This record gives sequence, C-alpha cells and structure tokens, in this order.
Amino acid sequence: MVQKKAMVQTVNKRFYKGVLPFAVLSLLFLLFSGCTERAETITLATTTSTENSGLLEEILPDFEAEHNIEVRVVAVGTGAALDIGRGKDAEVILVHALELEEEFVAEGYGTARFPVMYNDFVILGPPEDPANIRENAPNDARGALSLIWAEEATFISRGDNSGTHIMELELLEDAGLLSEGDFYVSAGQGMGAVIEMADEMGAYTLADRGTYLALGGDLDLQVVAEGDEALFNPYGVIPVTQDEGEHLNLEGAETFVRWITSPRVQEMIGAFGIEEFGEPLFIPNAE
Repeated sequence: MVQKKAMVQTVNKRFYKGVLPFAVLSLLFLLFSGCTERAETITLATTTSTENSGLLEEILPDFEAEHNIEVRVVAVGTGAALDIGRGKDAEVILVHALELEEEFVAEGYGTARFPVMYNDFVILGPPEDPANIRENAPNDARGALSLIWAEEATFISRGDNSGTHIMELELLEDAGLLSEGDFYVSAGQGMGAVIEMADEMGAYTLADRGTYLALGGDLDLQVVAEGDEALFNPYGVIPVTQDEGEHLNLEGAETFVRWITSPRVQEMIGAFGIEEFGEPLFIPNAE
C-alpha cells in the first residue's frame, strides 16, 4: 500500500514538473501571440482609382500601425461602393461622385460626407490622335468627345456605374451625344484595365489622371484633352450609418475619417506621386 502511494506521488510530481508547465507556457504563448493580431477591423469600400494609383498601399499601413485597426479594402466603381454601404457591408466609403455621395447621405445611409482630396479627369488617346483633339479641343472635354463621335474613333467606356463612367455620361449628355455605336465599347471594367484596353486598341478613353500617371510608363496613350473645369474630380469619405441591431465598427470608421482628414495624412496624400512622377496624383482638400 505504501509502495502504491509512493508511485502515485511520483507520477503527480512528474505531471506538475512536465505537463503542467508545458500547458502554462502554451497558454501564455497563445495570449501573447494574440496581442500581435489586429484588435479591430473595418471594411473600406472605395474606387479602383484609389487602389490602382497606389495611394492606399502608400498610406494605409500608417493608419493600421497607429490605431491597430486592420482595413479590408474592397475596390470597385463608385456606384458599387455606395451599394456596399447601403447593404451595410462596409463601415466607411471613399468615392468620387459628389451628387451620388450627397444622395447617399440624404437617404440616411451615411452620417456625413467629408472632403478628402481631388484630382482631375483627362481624355486619353493614341499618339496619332485621329480625331485631332490636341489641335482643335485640347481644353474642351465636350468638344473633344464631339470630335471623337464625329470621327467614330474607338472609345472605351468603363460602363460600370463608377464615378468616371457617371462623369462620362454627363459630358456626353451635355454635348448632345449618345453612348452607343459600333465605335463605342462598354468594358464593364475598372480604371486600370480600361486604360490598358484603350492602349492596346489605339482607342480614346476618359480616365482619372492619378491612375494614368501610375500606369503611364508602360503606355502609348497620351493626354489629348485636359484642364476643363468640367473634369474636376473630388473625393469624399463617408462613415456608414449604423441602425439598431447592426454591428458595424462605427468607432473604427470615425477614427479612419479623423485620420485621413488630419493635417499629417493630408500632407502624405499631397506628397504621393511627386518623387516618381514629378507631380502629386491627388491634391488634399479636407476642410
């Protein structure tokens, strides 16, 4: 009986000296490793231009490091980004279609719109410029489109209800032109893909300057029309409204808005592109 009791004590000592310390160390490892993970996440629904230009890749690590909030980016057209917000599948929206943004807020889907930055649209075309835009309408967007339509030169439209597509349709309507014809190609693609498609086909297209500059080194496409006030392209950020019973990270969204409109980050946005392209891809304009 004494021998059996001694054996039990020996086993217990081995357990506490071996198994238990291992279990404690394992638990501590899990606790400390968990501390290195992002404590929160937010989803940012935004446009392909902010991603294709490289801006988000440049600035978002600063936000994630400062606030320990991971940003999940969904880059689509402005219309699709706003629809994501309506479906409450994102906490914050960063897009460029002022009227649609104001409508989104007025309908109660967003709390408010905050200006962030702007760039401009340009009309791109092949070096030979068959519609003679550089000669006849270099600073007239509607005039440039009228020349393309008169020549029936190939024009690639994003065709995706993006901010760029909406701008294009407004310009065509103002010029009395129809978005149809054998020369008019509706791609249903993002900005980068449409620029590359126009380049391959020797076609014209409407693009934001930032994405064009980011891709420009590998393109034959050239800017044939620019500088028209109608081509102004403002971007706004909107926190999505949280209704009762929903579980959006509203605090994370508000933190993101304060961050991207802060003087320090506005300076980062204004500096982006200067070193590589000799000019900024976006001009900050947070109030």
